[in-house]
Amino acid sequence: MWQELSTQIQTGDFKALARGISLVENEHEGYMQFLQHLPTQEAKIIGITGPPGSGKSTIVDALIDVFVDGNKKVAVLCIDPSSPFNFGALLGDRIRMSQWYTHPRVFIRSLASHGSMGGLNPMIIEITALLKAAAFDHIIIETVGIGQSEIEIAGLADVTVVVLVPEAGDEIQTMKAGLMEIADIFVVNKGDRPDADHFVKNLRQLLAPAYSRQTHEIPVIKTIASEKTGINKLADAIIRQNSHQTKEKQTYLLTRKAWHILQRLRMKDLDIKKIEQLIVAESENGGFNLFRLVDQINSNIK
Repeated sequence: MWQELSTQIQTGDFKALARGISLVENEHEGYMQFLQHLPTQEAKIIGITGPPGSGKSTIVDALIDVFVDGNKKVAVLCIDPSSPFNFGALLGDRIRMSQWYTHPRVFIRSLASHGSMGGLNPMIIEITALLKAAAFDHIIIETVGIGQSEIEIAGLADVTVVVLVPEAGDEIQTMKAGLMEIADIFVVNKGDRPDADHFVKNLRQLLAPAYSRQTHEIPVIKTIASEKTGINKLADAIIRQNSHQTKEKQTYLLTRKAWHILQRLRMKDLDIKKIEQLIVAESENGGFNLFRLVDQINSNIK
């Protein structure tokens, strides 16, 4: 089964690719060996992140248009928020991308975050490996959103694009610690709104101290994604940022990916339902202590 699936994926069969993603996401028996024998392609991963309402989906839609117009093959992974109770995906806003679902050079897949604090699907690294095997030119990942805990996209993407809106001026200072380190490109979307130019100027001033530690500036691009204004400039900046990638960054990305996969595999034997049952039982006995319980569980899995 796996060998036939691999051949179909490499020949560009989107149905086989969708089936492969489902099997890998559900950790079907043999998936790890399957991944080990996939060919390595040079597709670059573009991460699109930013606060809800900043226009990430509209920007992704516009980027698809630019890349397809350039005769490129594009894959898009849209990470949807999950229910905090059953971890199922909540309804995502994919209406703007609906024109691409039947396009022969565009593959779009929505994935649930499954409660991941990083705003990504737990199997995102394995799934992007599948997309690379299918010989896409660009792989775009749109995250749930961004905050201090949602910066894992920087450990996965070759280029991380952070989307902001002019009204986010007061938030920049509070987000600066995590935000400034992960962005390869800043996009100020909805650039026709009041104070957009002032916001761009302030953002560049905040970034100025970082330029002395880098070999190139972090682009700040103003867009009106709904009108596709500035999108060609953004696409050009993404390509240029790819060329700036150093050996150190490549090593960093591979290290982060290995770390996340190992972390997930080591955590695999931990069942949250069993932990819940232990907590209920310990609480009924009285004298419950969280750290004693954690130490007990940790000792049993070593």
